[in-house]
Amino acid sequence: MIWYEDLYVGYSLLDKKRQIMRKINNGKLMFNKYVITLPQNDYDTLDIYPSSVLTQKWYRDSDIVVIGIAEGKEEAMDMMTLIIMDCLEQTGGVNVKEFIMEQME
Repeated sequence: MIWYEDLYVGYSLLDKKRQIMRKINNGKLMFNKYVITLPQNDYDTLDIYPSSVLTQKWYRDSDIVVIGIAEGKEEAMDMMTLIIMDCLEQTGGVNVKEFIMEQME
């Protein structure tokens, strides 16, 4: 699992960012926490997962890129909109995967 350096964090989790990241890295179950990731394919824009999905060994060992964390699915969807809008403003397009990967280089 790879964490995006400029991680998008939901308003309700701003003061808990490091704690949430540590719990996810350690495979702890958390209620109502969601992560936004770059898609594993080339045709989706972003993926939203409950943080409990990342407790599975495959996800922890994969090269999945976490770009946001949120409290609740509604906040995750709002954050997803914000990420797409940031991409659109900065690049003029909505290829979020390319936008984030360029920033990670």
